[in-house]
Amino acid sequence: MKEPRFGKVQLQIMKVLWERGQATARDITDALNNTAPIAHSTVQTLLRKLEDKGAVTHDAQDRTFVFRALVRPESFVQRATRDFVERVFSGSAAGLLSHLLKNERLTQSEIAAMRKLIDEHSESAPTRKREKS
Repeated sequence: MKEPRFGKVQLQIMKVLWERGQATARDITDALNNTAPIAHSTVQTLLRKLEDKGAVTHDAQDRTFVFRALVRPESFVQRATRDFVERVFSGSAAGLLSHLLKNERLTQSEIAAMRKLIDEHSESAPTRKREKS
């Protein structure tokens, strides 16, 4: 099954579920209202849409639905990153890294962490050709 795509608020809902493991619609609404106002009915509608996408499910506890994510955050990040690199940088991870280094305000510790990851990857990864999708 292909990983679902999420809109901005749907992703915020998913982040709440990933962080908490499970939550009621009211719990999610309260968590999202800590950063920006959102109507409880909007959260309920978005949860139904996320269920339709196969991203979340719920169990009934008494008369309350308790939601949990079916999509793992690592799986989502991997797919979303690959999709972004393909669409924006024509599949070039080097293009993404170059853009970040040239255009974003990176701290010295972020640059050092990137350098360390590149060095570790260079030492441990065999040379491979990228497959065209």
